[in-house]
Amino acid sequence: MDRHVRWTYAFVDRPAELLDRACAFWTAATGTRLSAARGERGEFTTLLPDDGADACLKAQGVTAGPGGAHLDFAVADVPGFTASALRLGARVEAEHEGWAVLRSPAGQLFCAVPWHGERRRPPVVHGSRLDQVCLDVPPSAYGAEVAFFGALLPQWTSRPGSRPEFHVIAPPDGLPVRILLQRLGEERPASAHLDMACADRAATRARHEQLGATVVSAGAHWTVMRDPAGGLYCLTARDPETGGLPPR
Repeated sequence: MDRHVRWTYAFVDRPAELLDRACAFWTAATGTRLSAARGERGEFTTLLPDDGADACLKAQGVTAGPGGAHLDFAVADVPGFTASALRLGARVEAEHEGWAVLRSPAGQLFCAVPWHGERRRPPVVHGSRLDQVCLDVPPSAYGAEVAFFGALLPQWTSRPGSRPEFHVIAPPDGLPVRILLQRLGEERPASAHLDMACADRAATRARHEQLGATVVSAGAHWTVMRDPAGGLYCLTARDPETGGLPPR
């Protein structure tokens, strides 16, 4: 069976009581609309592009902790992909009919889900695109985590990032979400957040502030933001069409 990743979804994970607030912000920020809620508690929803493209962003209301972000890998052979992940050092967090929740060696949650033929990437909206999940990894687990995702995704390109603490795992052309691994400066539990590529970072920041987000900090190529549900994410000075940094 085909175990290659055919589509990727980024998940906005927020406390269940704040999910409506998070969805109101992220639909406005990404030019999407909400699907019907699903799940035993109505905890899942998909953010649907207005132009009819295939979705690549979903939201989940979590019952414990502050939430964050995670990846879903859509594959034709969920059992085969899951078995590959386990051989490489992942463990199963939960098994469901047709899909599985797994945890990477460093503790990052991700899911293996069925591919339903998704192939059309959502467009750039308001000069930005949500196109990256950043995995924040403690130093002691960083090397093993880079090796794990590189081996799990053999059709993707694994390469050093723009700074020593970054490593990029970029999907084949057409897949909507890539992975950035970031080595933390201290030993603390692994976490994840969403990144947006922005043609004009200052303009996107101003628009997001109008939608209720707040600035946490700013660097040379990124701005750390907090959405109205309390979740951190970053606006980055990357090309929203290609995902790469602009020429220097």
